[in-house]
Amino acid sequence: MQDSLDLTTLIFLGLAVFVIWKLRSVLGQKTGSERPPFNPLARREEPPAAPRDGDNVVRLPGAGPERGAAAPVATAVPRNWKGVVEPNSPAARGLDLILQQEPNFDPRAFTDGAKVAYETIVTAFAKGDRKTLKTLLSREVADGFERAIQGRERAGQTVETTFVSIDRAEIVGVDVRNRVAQVTVRYLSKLITATRGPQGQVVDGSPEKVVDVTDVWTFARTLGSRDPNWQLVATEAGH
Repeated sequence: MQDSLDLTTLIFLGLAVFVIWKLRSVLGQKTGSERPPFNPLARREEPPAAPRDGDNVVRLPGAGPERGAAAPVATAVPRNWKGVVEPNSPAARGLDLILQQEPNFDPRAFTDGAKVAYETIVTAFAKGDRKTLKTLLSREVADGFERAIQGRERAGQTVETTFVSIDRAEIVGVDVRNRVAQVTVRYLSKLITATRGPQGQVVDGSPEKVVDVTDVWTFARTLGSRDPNWQLVATEAGH
């Protein structure tokens, strides 16, 4: 009886160790599709000539082939982009050019991922979370955010930001030059945001009022690159 019990116990222990090992092997790896995402800066940052492979950047669903996968070859066939961008517009022609080099690109999935990036970055900026921002921004945009955070810290100010909703995120521009694609997204959102001074007094915004915010962000990526990620390369306040 004791020998039988010991054997059964050993079998279950072995199964438990195997299951734990499999879970760690899956959950402990970054697949590149983890969800990290009001413009914190009032001016536009000029996008670089081309994103740098290997940088930590925003992973947007439908953005391109996984790292190490060869981009399939396709012929540019004009598509009806109704519901995504205006048909026959420059943005529609830009999407055609992207699909010519990366047929797996899905602009609707891209927009969904851009929503996640938007909320994550705005929240990280409000908290002064440099670690998160560094992994999501191009170097040029990160430098602009850093200057804003430093100015806030010197003034002894803190920012409280709460997302109420992202009412809309739409692709408003697509440009492809020398294999570098830039996709511009306009966001319409509702936020509660307030800036407090050293004594906790509100110096800007309101901790209770919901405000409508429009922002325009641009993401860029080198098409055909082994790196599937897109970098946030420009921000500006929308109208």
